[in-house]
Amino acid sequence: MNDALKKGFAWQEGYGAFTIGISQKSGTVTYIQSQAEHHRKRNFQEEFLAFLRKHDVEYDPHYVWG
Repeated sequence: MNDALKKGFAWQEGYGAFTIGISQKSGTVTYIQSQAEHHRKRNFQEEFLAFLRKHDVEYDPHYVWG
């Protein structure tokens, strides 16, 4: 990446991966299409932490945000 496209490129240290069922596809597509408007009310960090809490996912803020 640094040679071909962008100087100073680096991969993030961590990641999150989630899946959805086929029955949730339509709602997920709608959510993605309206993300910009949605995040004017609630930023990504607030949304992500709410998601983790809703699904009882234990996390350490140090590893979530670095």
